Parts: sequence; structure tokens; C-alpha cells
Amino acid sequence: MWVDASLHRAVNSLDDHRGHAPDVAAELALVLSVSEQHARRVVDLSTALVHRLPRTLAAMESGVVDSYRASKVASATAWLSDSQAREVDSTVAPKLAGKNPHQVRRVASYWALKADPDGAALRADHRRAERSVQLLPGEDGMSTLLADLPAEVASSAYARIDRMARTLRGADESRTLDQLRADVFAELLLGSNSTGSGAKADVHVYVDLATLARLNDNPAQLAGYGPLPAGIARQIADEPSSTWQRIVTDPLTGTPVDVGRQRYRPPAVTDEFVRVRDRECRFPSCHRPAHFGDNDHHTPWQQRGRTSPSNLVNYCRRHHRLKDRPGWTYRLYPTTGAATVTTPTGYTYTSSPEPLHDPPPS
Repeated sequence: MWVDASLHRAVNSLDDHRGHAPDVAAELALVLSVSEQHARRVVDLSTALVHRLPRTLAAMESGVVDSYRASKVASATAWLSDSQAREVDSTVAPKLAGKNPHQVRRVASYWALKADPDGAALRADHRRAERSVQLLPGEDGMSTLLADLPAEVASSAYARIDRMARTLRGADESRTLDQLRADVFAELLLGSNSTGSGAKADVHVYVDLATLARLNDNPAQLAGYGPLPAGIARQIADEPSSTWQRIVTDPLTGTPVDVGRQRYRPPAVTDEFVRVRDRECRFPSCHRPAHFGDNDHHTPWQQRGRTSPSNLVNYCRRHHRLKDRPGWTYRLYPTTGAATVTTPTGYTYTSSPEPLHDPPPS
């Protein structure tokens, strides 16, 4: 990491010395034996780290983050002014320790949205105007159908496809869940739906009341995706088909303490509370939305484990099954909400749900 930081300082010095000439990337490509396009990305990242993100660069030099994670901060703040980027850098750099690239992107995007909510709204409107569908030919008789959609639309579409696919699973069904999702997707698009299209799908968007009331522009959170501009959250809330659900948070910590029961097809309130509280699979580094996962008894029910929020934690199906593999140890700490996973080689990793809103300054 220190070597990466030194490289970026050296590249920036060369770029500054050459007056940001366009051929710097070409020369660097020869030195590093990479493509010129890759070299241009290195030059751009070096410039951002030295001039806009000095604390992130210092975190690289101290071994907290590597170049790839630092690039997530740079891309999340690229649209900000230099002063705004440095402001976000000061806030984000102390939060980077122990985070994977996806988590780094999320925290940087959140604070970038807070730094310039108006700019974020304009960017979101522009990107939504560029929505598109592309057909990408593949190999072995396969192709990829790629849809670039607003985050909440894509999440809702995937949730519906997933729910419909799961209803088809049974003893006589030989297709895997991935195959079922692909077939349901194709049948819905082609109008040859033999699966039944009545399954209702929910997506979870977390936004504080003050933002909905237009008293602030705090970013919202879309489970499985990350931060959304406040204006997008208000648009979703204003949709006639939106279903409202009361979530009471602790004003000091921002963590959920209660979930209202009034909603479409009410599930067990405890099950729903855990899904809202955890938001995503609690396995460190996994971001599958909790409403696709399993609520697991940390202390097994057979061992007198209670069916209560303090003993329930949400994992996606894959990481739920991993819990029973030899050498894996899962722990839940009810007082803090932290969940830890210890691997067969003895390394321990921790996840904690982020607060739904910023706690008040102390």
C-alpha cells in the first residue's frame, strides 16, 4: 500500500512537471507495461489523491487502504468541486479501516451526496435520462441483455423475478434458482408467462422523516444498492403504489427499535423487524438485501434460543448454510448489534448495521 501511494505521488509529480500533457499516459503505459487507457486512469487517480484526497492518500501510506479502495473514494467524489472533495475526504478517510471496496464506495458516495445534494439530484436526473437496454453477444450460444435502469426500478424488478422464481421450486423442478430467474425474466418480457405474474415484490428504501418533509436533503439508502439522492427518495415515497411502513429509530444512534405492523400482507412483526434492522445479509462484505435472506436463530431454537430480535440475525441463504460448515464460527452481540464471523483459519471479521440516520453531534 505504501508502494502504491509512492507510485501515485511520483506519477502526479511527473504529470505536474509535464504540465498535464496528454502524452504522459502514453509514456506511463510503456513504463508500467499496461494499456494507455489503464495508464490514464492511474494518472487521473494520482491527481485526485494528491490534490483532492490527501487524507485518503495518507491512509494508503499508513497501510489502511490500497489503491483499488482509494479509487472508489476518487470515483465517488469525482463530480464534486475540489473544496467539496477535500471536505468529504476529511470525513471519509477515518472511516475506511477494515472496509471492503463496496463498503468504501458506499460510505464515500453517502458523504458526497451530503456535500452537494443539489448536484447529486441533477446528476441522477441526467443519468435517468440515459437509461437504456443493450444486447451483448456472448459465446457458446449465449448473450447478455443489459438494462441500465434507476436503482429502485432495477431492485424492484429483480425482487419480483426472484419471488416468482422461488414459487416454482419444488421436488419436481430440476432447474436451479438462477435458471428459474432467467426463465421467469425471459417469459415476462416475451409475454409467454406460464409462471403467474401476481407475486408482489417489495424493495426497502430507508429515508429519515426530516428528509421526506424537505427539512434536509440527507441521502436515503436502498437495500442492496447504497445511497440515493434525497429527491429520488421523495419521488419513490410520492408514488401512488408505494406502501408506507412506520420505522421508529433511536434518536441517539439511528438504529431501528420498532417496526409498524400496518403494511401490505403483514408478516410476523419480529421477522419483519429483523429484516428492516439488518437491511442486508450480516455476513461481512455481503450486500444481498435482507428481504431475500433467512432470519436465523443465533442460539438454535432447539437449544432454547428465543425467537426475538436479540437472537435473530439475517443471512443470505449461501452464508446461512456456511454457518454449519466445519471451522466456521458465527457470533452475535445483542447489546451492540455486531455480528462476527471467524473463518477456519482463525481470522475474525465483523459487521454492524449502519444507522438509518446520522446521530446528533455529541
